[in-house]
Amino acid sequence: MALQGVDDPLERRRRNIRRGRGLLDRLDELKLALLAGEAGQGALEGLTRGLAQMREDAPDPGLDAVLEQIDLRAQVELAKAEMAGRAALSRSGGGTTG
Repeated sequence: MALQGVDDPLERRRRNIRRGRGLLDRLDELKLALLAGEAGQGALEGLTRGLAQMREDAPDPGLDAVLEQIDLRAQVELAKAEMAGRAALSRSGGGTTG
């Protein structure tokens, strides 16, 4: 029973593999959205949430560096999507209908 509180390296590895696969799924969703001509903002937001969760447990500095680079790219893409949305709104006359 006392061992339940111990973070087993094998279990941590399994958890990180699951999270990694989830991140790959989010990247695939983003790719598909972008190929379909969509902004993919939901996929980007899901990716950043998954990255934050994964980075909490990243015991490997190399893995953390890779996750940081992916997170930075996702943040850049979110900012670009936001800017594009604002530009489209401006071109359409403010986006108000009525």
